[in-house]
Amino acid sequence: MLFGETEVRVVRTQRSTCAIGVDRDGNVIFRGPLGIPDAEVRRILEEKRDWIIKKRDEAKRRAAAAAEPLDEAGLRRLGEEALKDLPPRAAAWARRIGVGYGRITIRCQKTRWGSCSQGGNLNFNCLLMLCPEEIRDYVVVHELCHRLEMNHSARFWARVESVMPDYRRRMKWLKDHGSVLMRRVYD
Repeated sequence: MLFGETEVRVVRTQRSTCAIGVDRDGNVIFRGPLGIPDAEVRRILEEKRDWIIKKRDEAKRRAAAAAEPLDEAGLRRLGEEALKDLPPRAAAWARRIGVGYGRITIRCQKTRWGSCSQGGNLNFNCLLMLCPEEIRDYVVVHELCHRLEMNHSARFWARVESVMPDYRRRMKWLKDHGSVLMRRVYD
């Protein structure tokens, strides 16, 4: 279905609710019940137009950025974006989890997406800005949960899961795609 200039893939299933998603390439997918008429799909899409455009443009920007080589200027740009994105994200998740933290530092690291020091300071990799928003959320939650468990024990993972039940899917995305992102800088 064409929605403005955007092609939307409409998937009708046995579900009872509607959901709109934007994949990492910027493709828009609408999922809804079997009997939902096209007019209702268009109404819902129109209602969510601003969100769809924002998420589609973010995904396309990330895909384009992932294709270009990262030089010093590109890394600096990612660092600036990370300084705008990650501290507010950490503050919001910290409130939900019920933890505090020290300062936040943004670096370009070869092997880590984030870390948490014994003193509660958080470090994040600027390359996270090439990842989807939900992956950035996972890394932030992971590091904030270290404020409660400074290890990777079963208790730590239970805390992560209590905040983010689908963390394994997000962690898998990072495992599957993360090395490609890091190789853009370190190869």
